[in-house]
Amino acid sequence: MESFEYASPGTLKEATALLGSSWSDAAILAGGTDLISMMKDYVVSPKRVVNIKHIKELGGVGKKGNALRIGATATFDELASNAAVRSDFPSIHKAVLGVASPQIRNMGTAGGDLCQRPRCWYYRTGNGLFGMKDGKSLVVNGENQYHGIFGSGNAYFVSPSSLGPALIALGATVKAVGPSGARDIKAEDFFIVPASENDREIALKPNEIVTEILIPTAATKNSTYEIRERDAIDWPVATASVALTMNGDSIRSARVVLGHVGPKPYVAKEAESFLAGKTISEDVAEQAGAAAVRAAKPLSKNEYKVQLAKVAVKRALLQASGKNV
Repeated sequence: MESFEYASPGTLKEATALLGSSWSDAAILAGGTDLISMMKDYVVSPKRVVNIKHIKELGGVGKKGNALRIGATATFDELASNAAVRSDFPSIHKAVLGVASPQIRNMGTAGGDLCQRPRCWYYRTGNGLFGMKDGKSLVVNGENQYHGIFGSGNAYFVSPSSLGPALIALGATVKAVGPSGARDIKAEDFFIVPASENDREIALKPNEIVTEILIPTAATKNSTYEIRERDAIDWPVATASVALTMNGDSIRSARVVLGHVGPKPYVAKEAESFLAGKTISEDVAEQAGAAAVRAAKPLSKNEYKVQLAKVAVKRALLQASGKNV
């Protein structure tokens, strides 16, 4: 690990003043479950680390107007034990419980989950965000079994966020604060596909901090279904988060978002259109799953992900509608 300056500000204003105009100037420390390991492996070497854990206004989970507010430094354990999250947002609750390690749930934060970097082994071993060598991708014909099936340009890594797909499906907003003030970013727009090696996978500026997440409390039937190789400490291979606005037994509108299958959570618009006006049954859920993966373009070793994503959509829909899976 390279040497660095360390700061522990007490206010948000102090914290933003300690950040810089480029990503190499400073890194934000909250739970540290991703940042510390990356610094130890020399993937990133910030000049300054800014600890935001002691800024009170960034914490907490509770009601704010007509929304559920999740503070950026709220831990996964806080989310897992919150009554409103359990009752109204099972898609969030299931995503949180999918993080099987109690240690990570106690340390990992909501804001950190959104801002964590890709787990791609080419990136983590020094081959850059796109996994390139001599101008060619190492991913396309390499060890790509955990990479994306909805690629975009040279980006084959997958977004590692556990909360991202559910937040997008629920129509959440992410608030960020920087020297120029606060701004609201739709969760769907928060995740982006970087255009170059020096870009990030999120719509955050180097001198901005995520302060809170707001989820509208409008009644929806929602759920998340995750598929892993093992239930112990592991990242999902494919996930699906759904949110259904109902008109009696039929679906007025649907959001279907896949996770861990592309460089940002994949909004399955074809499945959403298919579900409008339908009543959920096993057959309808299966057809929606097929529609969700119709545009998939698997790589040489990850075609199995197409089937897993299809199944995840089907089971998330059945769970949201109250049917056993």
